[in-house]
Amino acid sequence: MKEFMMLFIGSDYAALGLSPEQMQERMGKWFAWGGKMKEAGILVGGEALHARGRRISGSDRVVTDGPFLESKELIGGYYVVKANSIEEVMEVAQDYPDYDLDGTVEIREIIVFDQ
Repeated sequence: MKEFMMLFIGSDYAALGLSPEQMQERMGKWFAWGGKMKEAGILVGGEALHARGRRISGSDRVVTDGPFLESKELIGGYYVVKANSIEEVMEVAQDYPDYDLDGTVEIREIIVFDQ
C-alpha cells in the first residue's frame, strides 16, 4: 500500500465566528470521520494545525509571520492514510466535514526515497 497526505484547506474557524456549540458539533464530525478511517485501518496519523505560523523564504531567508495576507485560506490540518491508489483516497475524502464551509481536500502521494 502507498501512503497519501490529505491537506485540509479552508477558512479559520475563529474567523467564521462559529459558536461554541457549532465548534463542538464540527469537532464531533471530525472525530467520527477520523474514527471511521482508524477502524478501517487506513489512518496512519494526522493533526490540526494552528492558523498562525512563520515562513522562511528565498536565498535571503525572509521571515513572514502568518496568517499570510496573500492567502485567504489556510492549511488547517492533515491526515496521512494508506491506500492502493489516489482514487481510493478520493473516495475517503467524500466524507470530509468542511465541504459545507467551502473547504478543500488536497491529496498528495508521499514519495519514499530508498537509500
